[in-house]
Amino acid sequence: MKKLISFVIPCYRSQATLPGVVKEIREIMGKVQDYEYEIVLVNDCSPDGTFDTIRELCGEDGRITGIDLAKNFGQHSALMAGFHYVKGDIIICLDDDGQTPAQEADKLIRGIEQGADVVYAKYAHKHHSSFRNWGSHVNELMTRVMLGKPKELYVSSYFAARRFVVEEMIRYQYAYPYVIGLVLRTTKNIINVEVEHRDRQAGVSGYTLGKLLNLWFNGFTAFSVKPLRVATVTGAVCAFLGFAYGIYTIIKKIFINPPGLVTGFSALMSVLVFMGGMLMLMLGLVGEYMGRMYISMNNSPQYVIREMTGKNVEEDHEE
Repeated sequence: MKKLISFVIPCYRSQATLPGVVKEIREIMGKVQDYEYEIVLVNDCSPDGTFDTIRELCGEDGRITGIDLAKNFGQHSALMAGFHYVKGDIIICLDDDGQTPAQEADKLIRGIEQGADVVYAKYAHKHHSSFRNWGSHVNELMTRVMLGKPKELYVSSYFAARRFVVEEMIRYQYAYPYVIGLVLRTTKNIINVEVEHRDRQAGVSGYTLGKLLNLWFNGFTAFSVKPLRVATVTGAVCAFLGFAYGIYTIIKKIFINPPGLVTGFSALMSVLVFMGGMLMLMLGLVGEYMGRMYISMNNSPQYVIREMTGKNVEEDHEE
């Protein structure tokens, strides 16, 4: 019996590029032996005609399932929505813009066949904008410092995972999913394979600075308490420096400056502004953790599905 490969693609402003990505999947899976496949396309409330394109693709191929989210929840929530509806033994996630080459999916499948639990695509040369490359660099640093990612491991949006990894990931029910954090806490048996990275076929990236910041906050507030520990250490260092400066000021007043001379006003104000800023930063960080806990306790959803389409969906309704 052939194994099933499930492709999950979060879609946003990909009306022009999505048919090409699906075509590449069909071509490569036609060459891979011993595997069947399905495709789950998740429209993250795209403002263009992306879901109309998904409907057309579902009508052409019964192996494609379309999911339309009620609002824009973000790439990671869209992936989680897709994970709940896959049936495959191996799940492959890739982008909708054609930059992650579906035609090289066989390399990820081979990595799984050789014993890895998760296989991430690694690019020798990335064809992102300078802004996206900077964002990827910061994300790389954050996952290494906050989440304990091995330095030699490269993580990307193009990866394959075994079924048990995805089943463990969908057990996470809170409002702020971060797929990389879920993978890293599930298994350490993760490898890289080299694939080509291509120019974007059409449009521009949907990632803005605000979305990147929100993604990073999701990562370290959901899966790490290290920021709170950094805040504690910073507070201790500031307290020690303040105490040492106080001793220095007393000694200077007694032994160096003549009595009655008022000095140090600028230094005092600098210290007050610095300490005030640090306190506000630490309180904001604690508030961020507490706010996200409050939202999660109120069962805020990871995603809301407006509509599903595809032959598999119709068959499930008939049953």
